[in-house]
Amino acid sequence: MSTSSIAALPDGGLKDAGPGLLTLDPVRTALLHGLEDLITGLAARLAAPEVVGPPLLSAAALARLDYFRNFPHLGVSTGRFGPEALDGLAAGGAPGELSLQPTGHLLPSATCYGLLLSLEGRDVGEHGLRLSASGRCFRNETHYDGLRRLWGFHMREVLYLGTKQGSVEHLDQGAEFVQELAGRLGLELNRVVADDPFYDKGSSRARLMALDPVKHEFVATDGTAIASVNRHRNFFGERLDIRAGSHGPAYSACVAFGLERWVHAMILTHGTPEQALDRLRDTRN
Repeated sequence: MSTSSIAALPDGGLKDAGPGLLTLDPVRTALLHGLEDLITGLAARLAAPEVVGPPLLSAAALARLDYFRNFPHLGVSTGRFGPEALDGLAAGGAPGELSLQPTGHLLPSATCYGLLLSLEGRDVGEHGLRLSASGRCFRNETHYDGLRRLWGFHMREVLYLGTKQGSVEHLDQGAEFVQELAGRLGLELNRVVADDPFYDKGSSRARLMALDPVKHEFVATDGTAIASVNRHRNFFGERLDIRAGSHGPAYSACVAFGLERWVHAMILTHGTPEQALDRLRDTRN
């Protein structure tokens, strides 16, 4: 289907639900799905089976992973109306005036957290384990900016758990794939050191990161980070008692892609959503 065959929208297009809550039109939606199809090529290359992570994460479990020490501003908690509020709702009461009960859970801010927590207490074996998953993630940002910074967005990750050397090789292969895909799509990306590790920024691990960075981002020409390679060392292996056979606590690493940000980078590079979609389709032919 060509871009010209996509049905016209009402005057003014589709309305957004609010700051950071965008509705993608048909062209941008086709871009997102087409890009994800290409991005899943990394999982195929690394023989990482597809899984579906949980929609909610335990706040208590995240606390054990230093999540709130590292990212106190990002968490989006979930609540539900208690029995005492139901009559008020049924009578037409304003939901915003009725109290919510905490559930003890948060919406995911990254896809890998749910996968890591699902492996607590497991042994991934001498040769390690790879998993691939895509999910909608949520972050409570100070501001929102088009497709660059959203309240809810899609993240594709390919996760590795195993040996120290295996984690390094996983990220080397992931970085090579990102640059290869960017070249095919006509995107110019720069690799830069990031400063937001998963573990405590004030710990000895964080001081070590200054000498041996554990996260690199791939940024578009306007500074938007659209992919990252993240080396967790054996932090999650130790905290969650995930073992790699005789190697002890597993080392882990993930390659992450922000899908809406890839859409943004394509439009930034190729001029319009339609031209970006044409380039994507040329790449796949």
